[in-house]
Amino acid sequence: MLTGWVIGAAIASLAAGQETTEQAADLEQATDLEQAADLEQATDLEQATQPSPPVRCEVLPVAGQQVAFSIDGRQRTRWHFGPQYPRPFFYPINAPTSSDPGSTRTAPPVSLTRMGHPGAENHDHHRSVWFAFHDVDGINFWSDSDGTQVRQKHWYAYLDGDQEAIMATRLGWYDAEGRERLEQDLVAALVPGSDGEYALELQIDLRPPEGSAEVVLGKTNFGFLAVRVAASLSVHFGDGRLTSSEGAVGEAAIFGKPARWVDYSGPIAVGVGGARRTEFAGITYFDHPENPRYPTHWHVREDGWMGAAFCLNDSYPLTRQRTLRLRYLLQVHRGTYDAEQAAAAEERFAERPGFDIRAARRDEPHRQYMVERSTGARDLSRRQP
Repeated sequence: MLTGWVIGAAIASLAAGQETTEQAADLEQATDLEQAADLEQATDLEQATQPSPPVRCEVLPVAGQQVAFSIDGRQRTRWHFGPQYPRPFFYPINAPTSSDPGSTRTAPPVSLTRMGHPGAENHDHHRSVWFAFHDVDGINFWSDSDGTQVRQKHWYAYLDGDQEAIMATRLGWYDAEGRERLEQDLVAALVPGSDGEYALELQIDLRPPEGSAEVVLGKTNFGFLAVRVAASLSVHFGDGRLTSSEGAVGEAAIFGKPARWVDYSGPIAVGVGGARRTEFAGITYFDHPENPRYPTHWHVREDGWMGAAFCLNDSYPLTRQRTLRLRYLLQVHRGTYDAEQAAAAEERFAERPGFDIRAARRDEPHRQYMVERSTGARDLSRRQP
């Protein structure tokens, strides 16, 4: 029979062994946790030292009062707002990127728009893609001959991103005496597509300036958004083709008629030296289904011009409570006009919400304003920043 001290010693020995085993397990667990923490810290450090992938779409202010829009490092257009011109404009509108055969070198960019008319110097006010209107309270803001000006008052935001690059600005329309007659907010978004194609989405909000109760946009076929295409795309000066969403072709069949969109497509010369060749490209100009008077009537010319004629049939009064929002899309595409592709682009455009401009919140440091896609119903009487 075992004595009490022997049994006690055995129990103590077993307890000590168990405690040792538990201590070893605790030490092993602590070591594992420490190693995991070290590994996580090393991974975080490695990730921190690795550069983030560049954003696809960029908008960058550059010298000369211009703003450059790029996709994947390739410039697509520029916004020009310097005082040497009576009104701002976008130029160039570069064709989708193409490469020289047998080479990885990208061909020099070719603009699908031009500055001025190909054959008439009295149309030098046709500057690529621009905003203008013939009758603002009876004042001509269309031509360069009346001393009127559209000036950028300030910018709200420049936003880069993978889905789009966004610029937002405020413009003032001034008569020859320097009195502001109309105020405009502009949001321009560069949206990438496939195979080098892209879209320039434009939203304008128009209202009387501070101190004015009403502004009347008179009946006219000139305004608001105008596009002067390259000579080679025009019907008269090149070998282009003008087509509408309704299947109409040519100036006579489209002028003054309602349509959801109009397309100007034609040949362009790309490449240099022995690699120079002809390709086809074009611009499809869309009206948005939420615009008043949709589908808009169109002012088009065979010499290479197209514009949505918002007030073709009637005037449109504006007040501080009744402002006007218009949304348009310029789809820059490869090849000749494709009705199915245009219909798909229109559907995407119709589904995208418009933009709101607001003052930045406290949790959005280092920004004065923010621009974002709308998430709910618009209240234009309260949305002004």
